[in-house]
This record gives sequence, structure tokens and C-alpha cells, in this order.
Amino acid sequence: MKTTNRMILAAATAASALLATVPATAQGRWDWGPGDRPYRLAGPGVPMLFPELRATPRGRAFVMRNFDFNRDGFINRREAAAANRAFADVAGNDRARFDWDRHSRPIDSDGPRNGGPGRWDRAAMRDYHFRQTPQGARMTLQEDVLFRTDSAELRPGAIDKLRALAGYLQDNPGVRVSIDGYTDSRGSDAHNKALSERRADSVRTAFDDLGVTEARFRVAGHGKADPVANNATAAGMRLNRRVEVTLLGQRADSFAR
Repeated sequence: MKTTNRMILAAATAASALLATVPATAQGRWDWGPGDRPYRLAGPGVPMLFPELRATPRGRAFVMRNFDFNRDGFINRREAAAANRAFADVAGNDRARFDWDRHSRPIDSDGPRNGGPGRWDRAAMRDYHFRQTPQGARMTLQEDVLFRTDSAELRPGAIDKLRALAGYLQDNPGVRVSIDGYTDSRGSDAHNKALSERRADSVRTAFDDLGVTEARFRVAGHGKADPVANNATAAGMRLNRRVEVTLLGQRADSFAR
């Protein structure tokens, strides 16, 4: 019994830690519908799920349709934490009496976050603020959003910044992507080039983790080349430390509607 209690406590502690890294989500972002088939839960994250998600048909459908991010049929700890957080945001302290039917409705006028072809999240894609370039639609991700200082290791929660884009790429398998890393001017050329390459590759690997596994990425690190601001100031250096993701041949204004 003591061993069991320790395991439960450890799982709860881990869940709390992971929940802190998952951003709040609006009710309208998720598919709350009943689904057309029973769903099976498997994976190391299942014991972390709220009972209302783990032990009910609607809860299992909610988890598998929205939070099996890499579509492998298993729920890992990060996915379980995200499911718990999304459910808690809407159900609050009344989880046991949650009215699933009340929330089973079209997700939003722009289309849901998850689903089949053509159902990528248009609102979230607008939030990336793509700009038009000769190569295609480009978005910029700043270093302090994605990485620890002078590191190519992604920060906790950084992968969530890429989830909507991953959904778009899954629904549009013909779109090719360029991922380009940049640094400020501090440090040697060799160090900056290597760091920018590792950071660009970390972003590509994040897409792999999100289930975008086709060979569609062109990855490069440019070091301190092509600054977008003055490296003489701290603010300018911050802007230069970035990763740019370009959807090759795509129009930026197609995501502004």
C-alpha cells in the first residue's frame, strides 16, 4: 500500500509540474464531440489523466482526438498534461458533472484546431503574423521564446508554439519549409554558425515530434549574417537571435483572412 501511495504521489507531482508548462486553452479550441467510435487509451501518460478523461468514453475521445499530438496512438506525459489543462480550463471545479453535450458544437467559425484535411486552425496561423518574402510566407520565432541562453535546447512549452503550424503542414503535405537560424554578433563566427545550425535543427526535430515527418524541410544556420537590427544594442541583439520558418511558395496573405 505504501508503495502504491508513493507511486500515486509521484504521478500527481509530475502532472503538476507538467501542467505548469502547458498554456491555457480556450474552450473553442478543442473538439468536444462524441466521436463515431470507441477510443482506447494507452501510454505512460494515461495514469496522469483526470478520471473524467480516463474513465469515460467522451473523455477518452476528447484526449485521443485532440492530444495525441504525434498521432502514434499513445498518450505520453506531456500530452496527458495538456489534456488535463484544457479540460480543467473549461470544467473548473465541476469536472465530475461536466456537460459534454453542451460543449459539443462547431469549434469556431475559422475551423477547429485538430481534425482531418482542411481543418487546420486558421486563427492560430494568423497569430504567427506571416510576412511575404520572395521565397514565400515567413514567420519569426525569437530566441528567448524557444531556447535557453546560448543553447539549442528548447525551453519547456516551446513546442506548443509550433503546434498550429504542424497541424497546417499535416493537412498540406505538399508544402515545403525552410528553417533558418541566426545569432547576434557576439562570439566567434564558428561558434555562432554552429549554434544557429543546432537551433534550426532543434526546430525541425520539434516538427518530427509533432508528427510532421515527411522530408520537406530545408535547414540552415547563418550565424550572425543578415541581422535585422543593430547589434550595438541589447534590444537589437535580441531581435537578431531568431529562427525564421518559411513556407516556400506560399502567400502570407492567405493566412491573414
